[in-house]
Amino acid sequence: MFSSLKVRNYRLFFVGQVVSNIGTWMQRIAQDWLVLSLTGSATAVGVTTALQFLPMLLFGLYGGVLVDRLPKRRALLFTQSAMGATGIALAVLTLTGHVQVWHVYVAAFAMGLATVVDNPARQTFVSEMVGPDQLQNAVSMNSANFQSARLIGPAVAGVMITGVGTGWAFLANGLSFVAPLVGLLMMRSRELFAVERAPRGKGQLREGLQYVAGRPELIWTIVLVGFVSTFGFNFPVYLSAFADDVFHAGAGSYSLFNTLMAVGSLAGALLAARRGTAKMRVLVVGAVAFGTLEMVAAVAPSLWLFALFMIPIGMFGMTVNVTANTSVQMGTDPAMRGRVMSLYMMVFMGGSPVGAPIAGWITDAYGVRAGLAAGGAIAAAAAVTIGLVLAKVGNLRLSVGWNRGHPHVRFVPREAQERLATAA
Repeated sequence: MFSSLKVRNYRLFFVGQVVSNIGTWMQRIAQDWLVLSLTGSATAVGVTTALQFLPMLLFGLYGGVLVDRLPKRRALLFTQSAMGATGIALAVLTLTGHVQVWHVYVAAFAMGLATVVDNPARQTFVSEMVGPDQLQNAVSMNSANFQSARLIGPAVAGVMITGVGTGWAFLANGLSFVAPLVGLLMMRSRELFAVERAPRGKGQLREGLQYVAGRPELIWTIVLVGFVSTFGFNFPVYLSAFADDVFHAGAGSYSLFNTLMAVGSLAGALLAARRGTAKMRVLVVGAVAFGTLEMVAAVAPSLWLFALFMIPIGMFGMTVNVTANTSVQMGTDPAMRGRVMSLYMMVFMGGSPVGAPIAGWITDAYGVRAGLAAGGAIAAAAAVTIGLVLAKVGNLRLSVGWNRGHPHVRFVPREAQERLATAA
């Protein structure tokens, strides 16, 4: 389960990311609280979130072009330094009493700009640290790292904001970037798996898109992730409405739902690390299970039953995330990986800003149960449809039979099934 941590360079990276991710979650909570305190407007909080994701939607593909041209470790030293400096600047403004809401907007946009390069660089640098044999495990451990920080960061931020104020939470986030910077500097260059960088030239963005379009296993994986993230991952909309409008239980139940989902996501990431392979059928089955569980949870009659559904929903959601991420990375030539991963992350991260208004409209018009059920149904239907498309592209047929008294369902080559039918 933890085999990739035997690699010294990745171990340094992992420890640095543990500290940095906790700080990032602290800043997310403190940032929203500060904007709400300054303006009293939930819309202003939404604007802040939009500004942080907007650069990825606008410039994400260009970030991938840069990442393919640049040394990954050097790029990360720059982006992580920029993100740390942004957190410290916001801390100084807040602690000195000079902060205004436009300062937070600028900081959120600056963080988003750094993420345009930082995200694909971090994703693709993993393969340079561990090589292809440990890639699935390392991607899974990264997800486990992020989910662990999701459990710790908001709790620490809540204590810090209540005790000493939001400015100190920003400062803690800014200083947390020292850990990944030290880890990057301590790495041994000779132990990295060198990847040939793409030369500077025209048409590289178009080349990346053509590369994906010519590979069905990549394009359909990214399309499936787009459907799941756009329609299935709108949990801020759904869970808050279930807490207030359905169960009338307040903020405590909303926190419980998120915590249980994070527990399930952590379990899903660790199971993916143990599994060791990224198979397309795992991705499709995981997405079908994720969507189906959302539909079932939508009709849960009690708060505690609904809360318990958050664990498997989180687990299968993380299975989709890790399996798709790994399969895209392993199915891509190293020289193209930055551009392909930037497209993947743009679709994955850009789904929520597109899907959240749709989810909100369905929830307002027909109720949150209908909204969650519709999101799950779309995710499951997309998974089934794409699974059938990939089966057709791969010249596969569905095989249903019995093995030692147990039913089995799988895809097999058409020729193999025809031979079996002839023999029978």
